[in-house]
Amino acid sequence: MTSELEIASDQSGNSASNGPLGETTSLRGEIGLMPAMGWGLTCLMLVLALWWTATSGEAEMRFVSPATIPSPVETFQSLPEMFGERRLVINTLVTLARVCGGFGLSALVGVPLGVACACVPAIRAFIAPLTVFGRNIPVAALIPITFFLFGIGEFQKVMFLFIASVAFVVTDTAAAVAEVPQRYVDTALTLGASRWQIILKVLVPLAAPSIFNSLRLLFGLAFGYVMLAELVKFGGSSGGLGDLINVSQRRGEREPIVLVLMIIPLVAFGIDRLLYMLQCDLFPHRYGGQGFLLRIVRRLMPRGWESPRTPFRSGIL
Repeated sequence: MTSELEIASDQSGNSASNGPLGETTSLRGEIGLMPAMGWGLTCLMLVLALWWTATSGEAEMRFVSPATIPSPVETFQSLPEMFGERRLVINTLVTLARVCGGFGLSALVGVPLGVACACVPAIRAFIAPLTVFGRNIPVAALIPITFFLFGIGEFQKVMFLFIASVAFVVTDTAAAVAEVPQRYVDTALTLGASRWQIILKVLVPLAAPSIFNSLRLLFGLAFGYVMLAELVKFGGSSGGLGDLINVSQRRGEREPIVLVLMIIPLVAFGIDRLLYMLQCDLFPHRYGGQGFLLRIVRRLMPRGWESPRTPFRSGIL
């Protein structure tokens, strides 16, 4: 039976590679950098052409009214005002500071808690109701709760991002630690490692690439959440990209809104690429980086940190 399955698998592989599209087509295959950039640029050009076609010409002759969506020319003509009077750069930095504060707190709390959940079943069972609640509650419902608990200032926005994202950090970290192959734990036990040694010198280092990758993806999620926190406000101007959208909406200006909606994914994509470069350099064995940052981190660590010896003894956990 096994030989028949192997023969059928070989025949299906040969037929796929020698199919009408040749060897260049495969299910779940990879595509080169230049073809990927070409397809991506083609998609962007098609969207831009569709936008141009729908909004070109006089206002009465357009497919889409300028009161709904402005044309590309009208949108980009508002750039000088955005960088000048609207202080686009400063508001972008305000938004980034809020995201870094709230999500940084989520990582600071969620990563150790996720490691504990993966290693200690009692902690995992104790935290499970909170993580289920945090992952499934509508994010918009957290805004009035955080207003009641933390007021209407900057602290409210930071805590909103923390509460909205910490449950995802905990569960993703726990999943990354749980996916470490058991053979590494068995090898460490054979060498006489304690439970603390296994956690700190086996599980955490091996799960670190997946944890960092999860944090990178969740940072983009938090960047989207902060827009919701900035759009809902009380009192005076609080700054941020969401506040720019709010002010433009009250003034009936469409161009700044569209421009901010274009800038938000560009900023998020740039940060994601920066974090990915750091990820590749920190974990070259997994992602193929040069490892310069990893060598710097190792030099900054105290001497002997990689040694299996530790002040903790077995039986602590």
